[in-house]
Parts: sequence; C-alpha cells; structure tokens
Amino acid sequence: MPTYSPLPSYLVQRFHGWKATQFAENGAWYRRLAEDGQRPRAMVISCCDSRVHVTSIFGADTGEFFIHRNIANLVPPYAPDGQQHGTSATVEYAVKTLRVAHLIVVGHTRCGGVAGCHAMCSGQAPELEEKTSFVGRWMDILRPGYERVKELPEDVQVAELEKQAVVVSLENLLTFPIVADKVKSGEMSLHGLVHDIGNGTLLQLGPNGFSLV
Repeated sequence: MPTYSPLPSYLVQRFHGWKATQFAENGAWYRRLAEDGQRPRAMVISCCDSRVHVTSIFGADTGEFFIHRNIANLVPPYAPDGQQHGTSATVEYAVKTLRVAHLIVVGHTRCGGVAGCHAMCSGQAPELEEKTSFVGRWMDILRPGYERVKELPEDVQVAELEKQAVVVSLENLLTFPIVADKVKSGEMSLHGLVHDIGNGTLLQLGPNGFSLV
C-alpha cells in the first residue's frame, strides 16, 4: 500500500481559517445545501489553469455553479462508444440530472494547452504526436480550430486558437442530442467567453464573433 503524506501545513491553516469564518458565518446555508442537494443554474466548463477562477470572476456563491475543468476547456464530440468520458459524463449529468439553464464555456489568454496544440499541429512538438501523450490526444479535439487559424499571421494564431477552443467546444456540445434538443426548445442556452488574465476583461461570443462584455 502506498504511503500518503499529510496535507501541507499552509493548507491546514487555511482550512481552519475558512471553517472559523466563512463556514461559521454561513452555517445555515451549508446545512441547506447538504440536506436539499445542489441546484446550480449554470454549468461552467473552464480550463484547469490555476489562474482561472470563475467563481471569483462572477462573484458566485457556493452551490451556484456546476464546474468542470480540463486542459484548454475542451468538450469532445458526442461519442457513445461505451468508453470512459469524464467531460461528456459531466455534461450529461448537468443537463439531464441537474437541469441547468446555461452551459458556459470559459476560455482564457496565455493558455498552455492551446499553445501546446498549436506547437503540435504546426510540427514543433513531435512528442505530443505520440500515442502515449495524454495531453496530445486530448488536444486533438482542437485540431479543427487550428485548421481555421493556420493561414493567419503567425503572431496572432495562438490568440485566435484560444478563441477557437471555445468555439469548437460549443460546436461539440451541440453534437450531444440532449444538449441540442434543450437549446432548440429554449430550455437551455449556450455561452462562450474568453477571459484575459492580464487585464481582467471578458470577451463574449456573439453572432459577429467575440466582443467585450
């Protein structure tokens, strides 16, 4: 059996600080969440990047967002092949069980996953082409986006590919029959955003592309 290490002391201290303040001050709300279950209004699909903190960006309370994070905030196409699909399972649960009203894909600037995809697709990262690369095979999802930006000036390709990570994910969400049906009926809406980490701005995808919120 492997040997597990104690939690780092700074995290233990932060936990006790949270328990003594935020939890103590909102105990009734936490008890309600525990007893009644979650009823989030929106599902957010964002990047694993530690610099992306969607609850802070939107001032969300505990229980408000159902959040799924993965490298480059990607959603794969619908593939009912009997295999294990973490992101697809999360989407299914959010839509079918939690009945969220909004599906929000949040991309961001300076995304390492997107930069890796660009390097892979442009032949600069052969290691990501290996079948053994989990990152590379995940970033294959974004190859259609690379095809759309590869003819642009080289200095803007990665930034445009960050937007494509959102666009491709939204397109793939609509390949899920349950998502497409609920969007068509008006029961649920899709939203695409790109958060600029450095200046704090937020771009929203609309009929004419991305614009500032």
